Amino acid sequence: MKAVSPRPAPDRVLVDIAHYVVNQKIDSTKAYDNARLCLLDALGCAMQAFAAPDCMKLIGPVVPGTVVPNGARVPGTAYQLDPVSAAFSTGCLIRWLDFNDTWWAGGHPSDNYSGILAAADFVSRQRVAAGTAPLVMRDVLTAAIKAYEIHGVLAEGNIFNSPETGLDLVILLKLASTAVLTQLLGGGVAEVTDALSNAFIDGQPLNTYRVMPNAGPRKSWASGDATARAMQLALLTLRGEMGYPTALSAKTWGFCDVLYNSQPVKVTRRYGSHVIENVQFKIAYPAQRHSQTAAECAVHLHPLVRDRLNDIKRVVLTTHKPALLKIAVDGPLPNFAARDHCLQYVAAVGLIFGDITTASYEDNFSADPRIDRLRAQMIVQEDAGYTRDYHGARQANHNAIQVFFNDGTKTPKVDVEFLIGDARRRKEAMPLLERKFKNNLAGRYAPKQAAAITQLLFDGQRLQATPVNEFMDLLAV
Repeated sequence: MKAVSPRPAPDRVLVDIAHYVVNQKIDSTKAYDNARLCLLDALGCAMQAFAAPDCMKLIGPVVPGTVVPNGARVPGTAYQLDPVSAAFSTGCLIRWLDFNDTWWAGGHPSDNYSGILAAADFVSRQRVAAGTAPLVMRDVLTAAIKAYEIHGVLAEGNIFNSPETGLDLVILLKLASTAVLTQLLGGGVAEVTDALSNAFIDGQPLNTYRVMPNAGPRKSWASGDATARAMQLALLTLRGEMGYPTALSAKTWGFCDVLYNSQPVKVTRRYGSHVIENVQFKIAYPAQRHSQTAAECAVHLHPLVRDRLNDIKRVVLTTHKPALLKIAVDGPLPNFAARDHCLQYVAAVGLIFGDITTASYEDNFSADPRIDRLRAQMIVQEDAGYTRDYHGARQANHNAIQVFFNDGTKTPKVDVEFLIGDARRRKEAMPLLERKFKNNLAGRYAPKQAAAITQLLFDGQRLQATPVNEFMDLLAV
């Protein structure tokens, strides 16, 4: 009889993440405070999504009317669902309007909160039903810190959505969520390692739905899909489903050879709490991250151009290469998803109207002929220095706009290096972040309930000690 080859040791990338999630203690007060702000912002974005009919048709149970005893709640609703469905619904809400936080290297780490809240709520209700103590919100914040870190560190070391690879960046969410959800649900190092291996070999979404001519609303539910799959993989693993130790490195059949041009998955920094401490909030404008500073430039120039729109000869947008490749889009923009991922559209709206809101991308708003006329007058060019600073230590997101008129006059060249939600502008941003949250809550909750939610989320110590199921009950409608 032929001897069976022993199973190899798991890939180092898997094991390092598992040890970080299960064993590493987080001591940073700043990390916990930022995790609270990220939760606050993510929930606010979720509440704003209730005004989007296309989002509403996706949330709720797979089979209408299904209620899961001791299941997980979906914020802003009366739904109590299985944790996979709850993660999907919450993920759609948080992500729908492209207004939640972002990371300079790619992705939206707060998308991880959808699965974290669902898993922690589910575990807590199961424990209460069994007569034991639930998880508390500090457990949620700890999981978020670690999910942000995995998400951001893998984004820094790897370009999964490069033209050569073509994957969508929700792979970062699936990997980070799989790791922390497995731990929250009761897994140790071995289980987190196994679950992660399944996440890597799990055929990844393509970037197709973010790029014209195929840009569409899937980009708004892709995060819900990824975190729901992470939840499913975590639950399967905890039922005893095996892992695949060389899921990344297996020759010919592993993730790296099949989906990553035979390149290794790189980890360029030690896992800690760097990402959540330096995360970038989208505070002022719901738009793709590369266009945030361009939006600010355009709004700044609005008073100088609003009465001279018919006299504009050209508008020069100076940007970095990632923006040029991903969101500099000419031609028709058929839907909301295409418009909020178009640099020229965002800039045109800012120049014409002096503000950019979620309503700016709707069909009736985009029908204003001045928008496409101004887009046609735009020249988008790369500044090599902006590109170097984007990829370098500064991690900048530099954009500049200058408007030229038919009579030979021109506006100043307005340039912004860091979006207002960047850590380097945190003091300036905090009042705006709080206002954004309160305004979003007011659109979903009665004043008394909104005040109770706000008071709790603004009290870090009380929040951390709150049982997760009680927190989720407070968010129910």
